[in-house]
Amino acid sequence: MGQRAGVNTYAARTRRRVRRARVALRRSAVDYFRGDGADWLAFAGLLLMIPAIACGTLFDPVWCAPAALVLPIVAGGLLLRPASLLALYAAAAGALIVESVVLGPYTQGPARVTPGTVLVVAACGLFGLLIAQFRARVGVPWRRGGTMLFDLRERIRVQSALPRLPKGWHREMALRPAGGQSFSGDFVVAARTHGGRTLEVVLTDVSGKGMDAASRSLLLSGAFGGLLGSLPPHGFLPAANGYLLRQNWDEGFATSIHLVLDLESGDYELFSAGHLPALQLHAGSGRWEEKDAEGPLLGVYDGAEFHPVKGSLRPGDVLMLFTDGLVEAADRDIAEGIDRLTGEADRCVAEGFEGVAWHLIEAVAKDVNDDRALLLLSRPA
Repeated sequence: MGQRAGVNTYAARTRRRVRRARVALRRSAVDYFRGDGADWLAFAGLLLMIPAIACGTLFDPVWCAPAALVLPIVAGGLLLRPASLLALYAAAAGALIVESVVLGPYTQGPARVTPGTVLVVAACGLFGLLIAQFRARVGVPWRRGGTMLFDLRERIRVQSALPRLPKGWHREMALRPAGGQSFSGDFVVAARTHGGRTLEVVLTDVSGKGMDAASRSLLLSGAFGGLLGSLPPHGFLPAANGYLLRQNWDEGFATSIHLVLDLESGDYELFSAGHLPALQLHAGSGRWEEKDAEGPLLGVYDGAEFHPVKGSLRPGDVLMLFTDGLVEAADRDIAEGIDRLTGEADRCVAEGFEGVAWHLIEAVAKDVNDDRALLLLSRPA
Protein backbone atom coordinates (compact mmCIF):
# COMPACT_ATOMS: atom_id res chain seq x y z
CA MET A 1 0.00 0.00 0.00
CA GLY A 2 2.76 2.39 1.03
CA GLN A 3 4.78 1.46 -2.05
CA ARG A 4 1.81 2.10 -4.34
CA ALA A 5 1.10 5.43 -2.64
CA GLY A 6 4.75 6.41 -3.09
CA VAL A 7 4.63 5.50 -6.78
CA ASN A 8 1.38 7.43 -7.26
CA THR A 9 2.78 10.41 -5.40
CA TYR A 10 5.95 10.40 -7.50
CA ALA A 11 3.94 10.07 -10.74
CA ALA A 12 1.59 12.87 -9.68
CA ARG A 13 4.53 15.12 -8.84
CA THR A 14 6.10 14.37 -12.20
CA ARG A 15 2.86 15.20 -14.03
CA ARG A 16 2.57 18.47 -12.12
CA ARG A 17 6.16 19.42 -12.97
CA VAL A 18 5.58 18.63 -16.65
CA ARG A 19 2.35 20.63 -16.64
CA ARG A 20 4.02 23.61 -14.98
CA ALA A 21 6.91 23.47 -17.45
CA ARG A 22 4.49 23.29 -20.37
CA VAL A 23 2.46 26.25 -19.10
CA ALA A 24 5.62 28.28 -18.46
CA LEU A 25 6.92 27.51 -21.95
CA ARG A 26 3.62 28.44 -23.56
CA ARG A 27 3.47 31.64 -21.53
CA SER A 28 7.02 32.50 -22.49
CA ALA A 29 6.26 31.88 -26.17
CA VAL A 30 3.16 34.08 -26.02
CA ASP A 31 5.06 36.87 -24.25
CA TYR A 32 7.84 36.63 -26.81
CA PHE A 33 5.39 36.85 -29.68
CA ARG A 34 3.82 39.92 -28.07
CA GLY A 35 7.22 41.47 -27.60
CA ASP A 36 7.13 41.32 -23.79
CA GLY A 37 9.45 38.38 -23.21
CA ALA A 38 13.20 37.96 -23.18
CA ASP A 39 15.07 37.23 -26.40
CA TRP A 40 17.30 34.48 -24.99
CA LEU A 41 15.49 31.72 -26.88
CA ALA A 42 15.94 33.42 -30.26
CA PHE A 43 19.51 34.37 -29.35
CA ALA A 44 20.38 30.78 -28.47
CA GLY A 45 18.87 29.45 -31.70
CA LEU A 46 20.64 31.99 -33.90
CA LEU A 47 23.89 31.51 -32.03
CA LEU A 48 23.75 27.77 -32.73
CA MET A 49 23.14 28.48 -36.41
CA ILE A 50 26.51 30.18 -36.80
CA PRO A 51 28.76 27.16 -36.05
CA ALA A 52 26.37 24.97 -38.07
CA ILE A 53 26.74 27.27 -41.09
CA ALA A 54 30.50 27.48 -40.56
CA CYS A 55 30.78 23.68 -40.49
CA GLY A 56 28.70 23.46 -43.67
CA THR A 57 30.98 25.99 -45.34
CA LEU A 58 34.13 24.11 -44.35
CA PHE A 59 32.63 20.83 -45.56
CA ASP A 60 31.28 22.10 -48.90
CA PRO A 61 31.89 25.83 -49.54
CA VAL A 62 30.30 25.64 -53.00
CA TRP A 63 26.82 24.73 -51.69
CA CYS A 64 27.16 26.52 -48.35
CA ALA A 65 28.96 29.74 -49.21
CA PRO A 66 30.64 31.90 -46.55
CA ALA A 67 28.06 34.62 -47.25
CA ALA A 68 25.38 32.35 -45.73
CA LEU A 69 26.26 33.91 -42.38
CA VAL A 70 24.02 36.82 -43.33
CA LEU A 71 20.98 34.61 -42.61
CA PRO A 72 21.29 34.59 -38.80
CA ILE A 73 22.48 38.21 -38.90
CA VAL A 74 19.36 39.39 -40.75
CA ALA A 75 17.09 37.31 -38.50
CA GLY A 76 18.88 38.72 -35.46
CA GLY A 77 18.20 42.26 -36.61
CA LEU A 78 14.48 41.46 -36.50
CA LEU A 79 14.38 39.34 -33.36
CA LEU A 80 17.10 40.45 -30.95
CA ARG A 81 17.81 43.43 -28.79
CA PRO A 82 20.93 45.49 -29.61
CA ALA A 83 23.07 43.95 -26.82
CA SER A 84 22.28 40.39 -27.88
CA LEU A 85 22.78 41.36 -31.50
CA LEU A 86 26.33 42.54 -30.84
CA ALA A 87 27.17 39.19 -29.24
CA LEU A 88 25.76 37.43 -32.30
CA TYR A 89 27.89 39.63 -34.57
CA ALA A 90 30.98 38.73 -32.59
CA ALA A 91 30.25 35.02 -33.10
CA ALA A 92 29.70 35.60 -36.84
CA ALA A 93 33.00 37.49 -37.11
CA GLY A 94 34.75 34.64 -35.37
CA ALA A 95 33.19 32.15 -37.79
CA LEU A 96 34.40 34.22 -40.76
CA ILE A 97 37.93 34.25 -39.35
CA VAL A 98 37.92 30.46 -38.88
CA GLU A 99 36.58 29.92 -42.41
CA SER A 100 39.19 32.19 -43.97
CA VAL A 101 42.03 30.43 -42.10
CA VAL A 102 40.86 26.88 -42.90
CA LEU A 103 39.85 27.51 -46.51
CA GLY A 104 42.95 29.53 -47.29
CA PRO A 105 43.43 32.82 -49.15
CA TYR A 106 40.71 33.77 -51.64
CA THR A 107 43.37 34.07 -54.37
CA GLN A 108 43.82 30.28 -54.38
CA GLY A 109 40.42 29.47 -55.82
CA PRO A 110 36.64 30.07 -55.63
CA ALA A 111 34.29 29.44 -52.67
CA ARG A 112 36.51 31.17 -50.15
CA VAL A 113 36.12 34.13 -47.85
CA THR A 114 36.66 37.14 -50.11
CA PRO A 115 36.68 40.84 -49.22
CA GLY A 116 33.27 41.07 -50.87
CA THR A 117 31.92 38.41 -48.51
CA VAL A 118 33.17 40.38 -45.52
CA LEU A 119 31.59 43.57 -46.85
CA VAL A 120 28.22 41.90 -47.47
CA VAL A 121 28.14 40.36 -43.98
CA ALA A 122 29.23 43.65 -42.40
CA ALA A 123 26.63 45.66 -44.33
CA CYS A 124 23.83 43.29 -43.31
CA GLY A 125 25.04 43.52 -39.73
CA LEU A 126 24.95 47.32 -39.86
CA PHE A 127 21.42 47.38 -41.23
CA GLY A 128 20.30 44.84 -38.65
CA LEU A 129 21.78 46.92 -35.84
CA LEU A 130 20.03 50.07 -37.08
CA ILE A 131 16.72 48.20 -37.19
CA ALA A 132 17.25 46.80 -33.69
CA GLN A 133 18.11 50.25 -32.30
CA PHE A 134 15.03 51.74 -33.95
CA ARG A 135 12.82 49.05 -32.44
CA ALA A 136 14.41 49.61 -29.02
CA ARG A 137 13.86 53.37 -29.27
CA VAL A 138 10.24 53.07 -30.40
CA GLY A 139 9.50 50.30 -27.92
CA VAL A 140 7.46 48.28 -30.43
CA PRO A 141 8.98 44.97 -31.56
CA TRP A 142 8.58 43.93 -35.15
CA ARG A 143 6.30 41.09 -34.08
CA ARG A 144 3.75 43.62 -32.79
CA GLY A 145 4.46 46.70 -34.88
CA GLY A 146 2.45 45.66 -37.93
CA THR A 147 -0.39 44.33 -35.78
CA MET A 148 -0.54 47.57 -33.81
CA LEU A 149 -0.67 49.72 -36.95
CA PHE A 150 -3.38 47.49 -38.41
CA ASP A 151 -5.36 47.80 -35.18
CA LEU A 152 -4.98 51.60 -35.19
CA ARG A 153 -6.15 51.78 -38.79
CA GLU A 154 -9.23 49.69 -38.00
CA ARG A 155 -10.03 51.80 -34.94
CA ILE A 156 -9.84 54.97 -37.03
CA ARG A 157 -12.09 53.38 -39.65
CA VAL A 158 -14.67 52.32 -37.04
CA GLN A 159 -14.55 55.70 -35.30
CA SER A 160 -15.08 57.48 -38.63
CA ALA A 161 -18.12 55.39 -39.50
CA LEU A 162 -21.29 57.45 -39.77
CA PRO A 163 -24.22 56.34 -37.58
CA ARG A 164 -27.27 54.77 -39.15
CA LEU A 165 -29.90 57.31 -40.15
CA PRO A 166 -33.69 56.96 -40.14
CA LYS A 167 -35.67 56.18 -43.25
CA GLY A 168 -35.67 59.02 -45.74
CA TRP A 169 -31.99 59.91 -45.26
CA HIS A 170 -28.84 58.74 -47.02
CA ARG A 171 -25.28 59.28 -45.87
CA GLU A 172 -21.87 58.16 -47.07
CA MET A 173 -18.27 59.15 -46.71
CA ALA A 174 -15.09 58.50 -48.70
CA LEU A 175 -11.58 59.21 -47.52
CA ARG A 176 -8.45 58.81 -49.58
CA PRO A 177 -5.06 59.48 -47.92
CA ALA A 178 -2.16 60.99 -49.82
CA GLY A 179 0.14 58.59 -51.62
CA GLY A 180 -2.20 55.62 -51.25
CA GLN A 181 -1.32 55.19 -47.56
CA SER A 182 -3.60 53.84 -44.86
CA PHE A 183 -3.40 56.87 -42.56
CA SER A 184 -4.68 60.34 -43.26
CA GLY A 185 -4.64 63.84 -41.85
CA ASP A 186 -8.39 64.09 -42.58
CA PHE A 187 -10.86 62.44 -40.26
CA VAL A 188 -14.55 62.39 -39.38
CA VAL A 189 -16.28 61.91 -36.04
CA ALA A 190 -20.06 61.63 -35.85
CA ALA A 191 -22.79 60.88 -33.32
CA ARG A 192 -26.55 61.01 -32.94
CA THR A 193 -27.54 63.14 -29.98
CA HIS A 194 -30.72 64.35 -28.25
CA GLY A 195 -32.22 60.89 -28.22
CA GLY A 196 -31.20 60.19 -31.81
CA ARG A 197 -33.08 63.17 -33.24
CA THR A 198 -29.93 65.17 -34.07
CA LEU A 199 -26.97 64.13 -36.19
CA GLU A 200 -23.67 65.82 -35.37
CA VAL A 201 -20.77 65.39 -37.78
CA VAL A 202 -17.32 66.94 -37.60
CA LEU A 203 -14.97 66.85 -40.59
CA THR A 204 -11.42 67.95 -39.75
CA ASP A 205 -8.33 68.55 -41.85
CA VAL A 206 -5.12 68.51 -39.80
CA SER A 207 -2.17 70.53 -41.09
CA GLY A 208 0.23 68.38 -43.10
CA LYS A 209 -0.67 65.28 -45.05
CA GLY A 210 -0.31 61.52 -45.04
CA MET A 211 1.89 59.98 -42.35
CA ASP A 212 3.17 63.41 -41.27
CA ALA A 213 -0.29 64.35 -40.04
CA ALA A 214 -1.51 60.86 -39.13
CA SER A 215 -0.29 60.84 -35.52
CA ARG A 216 -1.89 64.24 -34.78
CA SER A 217 -5.01 63.17 -36.62
CA LEU A 218 -5.26 60.05 -34.48
CA LEU A 219 -4.90 62.04 -31.26
CA LEU A 220 -7.40 64.70 -32.33
CA SER A 221 -9.98 62.21 -33.58
CA GLY A 222 -10.08 60.56 -30.16
CA ALA A 223 -10.35 63.90 -28.37
CA PHE A 224 -12.98 65.28 -30.74
CA GLY A 225 -14.97 62.07 -30.49
CA GLY A 226 -15.07 62.51 -26.72
CA LEU A 227 -16.15 66.14 -26.97
CA LEU A 228 -18.85 65.55 -29.59
CA GLY A 229 -22.20 65.11 -27.92
CA SER A 230 -20.79 66.01 -24.50
CA LEU A 231 -21.08 69.74 -25.20
CA PRO A 232 -23.81 71.86 -26.75
CA PRO A 233 -23.20 72.46 -30.48
CA HIS A 234 -21.98 76.04 -30.01
CA GLY A 235 -19.41 74.88 -27.46
CA PHE A 236 -17.71 72.16 -29.50
CA LEU A 237 -15.34 74.22 -31.67
CA PRO A 238 -14.22 76.52 -28.80
CA ALA A 239 -13.41 73.43 -26.73
CA ALA A 240 -11.59 71.82 -29.66
CA ASN A 241 -9.65 75.04 -30.21
CA GLY A 242 -8.59 75.13 -26.57
CA TYR A 243 -7.50 71.49 -26.68
CA LEU A 244 -5.39 72.11 -29.77
CA LEU A 245 -3.74 75.18 -28.20
CA ARG A 246 -2.75 73.16 -25.12
CA GLN A 247 -0.78 70.70 -27.28
CA ASN A 248 1.84 73.35 -28.18
CA TRP A 249 2.58 71.66 -31.51
CA ASP A 250 4.97 73.40 -33.90
CA GLU A 251 2.53 72.78 -36.73
CA GLY A 252 -0.63 72.48 -34.72
CA PHE A 253 -3.43 74.16 -36.60
CA ALA A 254 -6.40 72.43 -38.20
CA THR A 255 -9.56 73.32 -40.08
CA SER A 256 -12.87 71.83 -39.09
CA ILE A 257 -16.55 72.01 -40.02
CA HIS A 258 -19.28 70.95 -37.61
CA LEU A 259 -22.73 70.01 -38.90
CA VAL A 260 -25.72 69.86 -36.54
CA LEU A 261 -28.70 68.38 -38.40
CA ASP A 262 -32.23 67.87 -37.13
CA LEU A 263 -33.28 64.56 -38.69
CA GLU A 264 -36.97 65.27 -38.23
CA SER A 265 -37.26 68.73 -39.74
CA GLY A 266 -34.13 68.80 -41.93
CA ASP A 267 -32.97 72.09 -40.42
CA TYR A 268 -29.26 72.37 -39.73
CA GLU A 269 -26.51 74.61 -38.44
CA LEU A 270 -22.96 74.71 -39.75
CA PHE A 271 -20.04 75.85 -37.61
CA SER A 272 -16.71 76.35 -39.36
CA ALA A 273 -13.13 76.78 -38.14
CA GLY A 274 -11.36 78.08 -41.24
CA HIS A 275 -12.80 75.25 -43.30
CA LEU A 276 -14.05 75.32 -46.87
CA PRO A 277 -17.77 76.02 -47.30
CA ALA A 278 -20.27 73.22 -47.57
CA LEU A 279 -22.23 72.77 -50.80
CA GLN A 280 -25.99 72.30 -50.85
CA LEU A 281 -27.95 71.24 -53.89
CA HIS A 282 -31.49 72.65 -53.89
CA ALA A 283 -33.74 70.17 -55.66
CA GLY A 284 -36.25 72.85 -56.65
CA SER A 285 -33.80 75.05 -58.56
CA GLY A 286 -31.14 72.45 -59.36
CA ARG A 287 -28.44 74.87 -58.21
CA TRP A 288 -25.60 74.47 -55.75
CA GLU A 289 -25.28 76.95 -52.90
CA GLU A 290 -22.17 77.55 -50.81
CA LYS A 291 -22.78 77.48 -47.06
CA ASP A 292 -19.87 79.37 -45.53
CA ALA A 293 -19.81 79.90 -41.75
CA GLU A 294 -17.39 82.28 -40.02
CA GLY A 295 -14.59 81.17 -37.75
CA PRO A 296 -10.77 81.10 -37.50
CA LEU A 297 -8.48 78.09 -37.74
CA LEU A 298 -8.28 75.78 -34.75
CA GLY A 299 -5.12 76.14 -32.68
CA VAL A 300 -4.22 79.71 -33.71
CA TYR A 301 -5.39 81.89 -30.82
CA ASP A 302 -7.46 81.59 -27.68
CA GLY A 303 -10.94 83.02 -27.30
CA ALA A 304 -11.92 82.42 -30.91
CA GLU A 305 -15.59 82.78 -31.78
CA PHE A 306 -17.45 80.66 -34.30
CA HIS A 307 -20.68 81.93 -35.84
CA PRO A 308 -22.94 79.38 -37.53
CA VAL A 309 -24.82 79.54 -40.79
CA LYS A 310 -28.27 77.96 -40.93
CA GLY A 311 -30.05 76.04 -43.63
CA SER A 312 -32.58 73.32 -44.29
CA LEU A 313 -32.50 70.10 -46.30
CA ARG A 314 -35.75 69.47 -48.14
CA PRO A 315 -36.68 66.25 -49.96
CA GLY A 316 -34.33 65.88 -52.93
CA ASP A 317 -31.65 68.16 -51.45
CA VAL A 318 -27.99 67.15 -51.05
CA LEU A 319 -25.31 68.49 -48.70
CA MET A 320 -21.58 67.90 -49.27
CA LEU A 321 -18.73 68.53 -46.81
CA PHE A 322 -15.18 68.09 -48.08
CA THR A 323 -11.54 68.97 -47.42
CA ASP A 324 -9.29 71.19 -49.50
CA GLY A 325 -7.36 68.27 -50.98
CA LEU A 326 -10.42 67.44 -53.06
CA VAL A 327 -10.76 70.83 -54.75
CA GLU A 328 -7.33 72.46 -54.46
CA ALA A 329 -4.27 71.58 -56.54
CA ALA A 330 -1.09 73.23 -57.80
CA ASP A 331 -2.56 73.80 -61.26
CA ARG A 332 -5.99 75.15 -60.19
CA ASP A 333 -7.49 77.31 -57.48
CA ILE A 334 -10.22 76.35 -55.04
CA ALA A 335 -13.04 78.02 -57.00
CA GLU A 336 -12.18 76.01 -60.09
CA GLY A 337 -12.00 72.83 -58.04
CA ILE A 338 -15.43 73.49 -56.51
CA ASP A 339 -16.89 74.05 -59.96
CA ARG A 340 -15.43 70.77 -61.11
CA LEU A 341 -16.85 68.97 -58.07
CA THR A 342 -20.35 70.36 -58.56
CA GLY A 343 -20.18 69.57 -62.27
CA GLU A 344 -19.39 65.94 -61.56
CA ALA A 345 -22.08 65.82 -58.86
CA ASP A 346 -24.69 67.17 -61.30
CA ARG A 347 -24.21 64.03 -63.39
CA CYS A 348 -25.40 61.94 -60.45
CA VAL A 349 -28.68 63.78 -59.89
CA ALA A 350 -30.70 61.64 -62.27
CA GLU A 351 -29.55 58.29 -60.84
CA GLY A 352 -29.33 59.35 -57.20
CA PHE A 353 -26.39 59.85 -54.86
CA GLU A 354 -25.95 56.38 -53.45
CA GLY A 355 -22.36 55.16 -53.78
CA VAL A 356 -21.07 58.32 -55.46
CA ALA A 357 -18.72 59.71 -52.78
CA TRP A 358 -15.79 57.56 -53.86
CA HIS A 359 -16.63 58.15 -57.51
CA LEU A 360 -16.50 61.92 -57.00
CA ILE A 361 -13.04 61.72 -55.44
CA GLU A 362 -11.83 59.56 -58.30
CA ALA A 363 -13.28 61.93 -60.90
CA VAL A 364 -12.23 65.23 -59.33
CA ALA A 365 -8.92 64.52 -57.57
CA LYS A 366 -7.72 61.00 -58.29
CA ASP A 367 -3.99 61.67 -58.49
CA VAL A 368 -3.63 64.66 -56.16
CA ASN A 369 -0.85 64.13 -53.61
CA ASP A 370 -2.96 65.28 -50.69
CA ASP A 371 -5.48 63.83 -48.27
CA ARG A 372 -9.03 63.96 -49.61
CA ALA A 373 -12.29 63.44 -47.77
CA LEU A 374 -15.90 63.84 -48.87
CA LEU A 375 -19.02 63.52 -46.74
CA LEU A 376 -22.37 63.43 -48.50
CA LEU A 377 -25.85 63.69 -46.95
CA SER A 378 -28.97 63.48 -49.08
CA ARG A 379 -32.68 63.41 -48.52
CA PRO A 380 -34.16 61.37 -51.35
CA ALA A 381 -37.45 62.72 -52.66
